[in-house]
Amino acid sequence: MFGPNPNNKEPMAGFPQVGYLKNFITNENIIVGDYTYYDDPDGPENFEKNVLYHFPFIGDKLIIGKFCAIAKDVKFIMNGANHKASGFSSYPFYIFGNGWEKAMPKEGDLPFKGDTEIGNDVWIGYDATIMPGVKIGHGAIVASKSVVTKNIAPYSVCGGNPAVHIKQRFEQTVIDELLRLEWWNWSPEKITANVDAIMGCDLSALQRAV
Repeated sequence: MFGPNPNNKEPMAGFPQVGYLKNFITNENIIVGDYTYYDDPDGPENFEKNVLYHFPFIGDKLIIGKFCAIAKDVKFIMNGANHKASGFSSYPFYIFGNGWEKAMPKEGDLPFKGDTEIGNDVWIGYDATIMPGVKIGHGAIVASKSVVTKNIAPYSVCGGNPAVHIKQRFEQTVIDELLRLEWWNWSPEKITANVDAIMGCDLSALQRAV
């Protein structure tokens, strides 16, 4: 046996609030890697309702890597939430028509921050909010109720509103080596054989496994 099946909606028998998220996604602009889970007592099938203002005509993507842990009520604000702020009013007159459509913004007038990208092995705590276009690096941790407005470096801990850097999880040399090893891309067999080293911070063992 080489770990749980990533295609299983309910990987913890009798505990349906935790689900491997990729198996619940219906939106083609949300991409989730293997083993990433969403923990919600109301059911992991509710995840997509927390991806807000994600309009298909905008085309931005939410990309989440493998082995991420996402707590209940984590929200992702997408680019559709943006209003034109360079005019005298930020009110979106044009969406209501009836003569107001003539104020439709021209291409490039609305802020567009690009895709939102969450790396591999990221832990996002309860009720955190991720703003449009944010990039969160591999191995990062986002504290509960944080509002993340800027990119987060790999293997760093951030928190607050707006979220700020709190600390690095490891020395930079260790972080660089973990980014080189990319254990999350190993086969299930190789991960299973080295799971003690991954959890136990045994970098030498991971290096020998390459």
